[in-house]
Amino acid sequence: MNPKKLAADKAIEYVTDGMIVGLGTGSTAYWAIEALAKRVREGLNIRAVASSNHSEQLAKQGGIPLVPFSDIELIDVTIDGADEVDSQLNLIKGGGGALLREKILAANSKTFIVIVDESKKVEHLGRFPLPVEIVPFAESLTIRQIQQLDCITTIRTVEGKPFVTDNGNLIVDCEFGKILDPIELHKQLNLLPGVVENGLFPSMASKVIVGHLDGSVELIDSADSMN
Repeated sequence: MNPKKLAADKAIEYVTDGMIVGLGTGSTAYWAIEALAKRVREGLNIRAVASSNHSEQLAKQGGIPLVPFSDIELIDVTIDGADEVDSQLNLIKGGGGALLREKILAANSKTFIVIVDESKKVEHLGRFPLPVEIVPFAESLTIRQIQQLDCITTIRTVEGKPFVTDNGNLIVDCEFGKILDPIELHKQLNLLPGVVENGLFPSMASKVIVGHLDGSVELIDSADSMN
């Protein structure tokens, strides 16, 4: 039983005819795109926007109709994964390097559904290094400013070369330890010149769907998480 697929299958139940759907990026979002493509082949009428070049290609291969961002004003539902989810539904995202585009989609969605397996649920964010997207210009100066917030930084690499996002930027993975105030840290990071965006998604998720190894699926609503 694949917990990621279980969560994705549950999430697409919220997609109905006529919707504009935001497509996330990563190993869990992949299952949502696959499941949506199957429903489209069965007659579901939707249009979609993608958070990365990779997800766009997956959608095209699956026959999901894509629409330019200039043609829409709002996204009905975005379905995406996360690297960590805490008890208040704050998220760390960006393990796949698409955090900026993912956040733009999430912020412009009526409903933002996050799909994860049970290993991604944590008491406090921070076990997973926080991705921060920075511009390449004077990168060392920006990284020094980030380090002043008390973290250990590593420039993300792939096969020995710096990882470059779809936006032409770099990713710095930051080890903060326990992140006790994600809203404040989110603000502090985004005030730094050179930082484009960071992987904290505080209070943005409408619902979190958790797939479990035993085959069960857990649904957590944002309203419930505040109680």
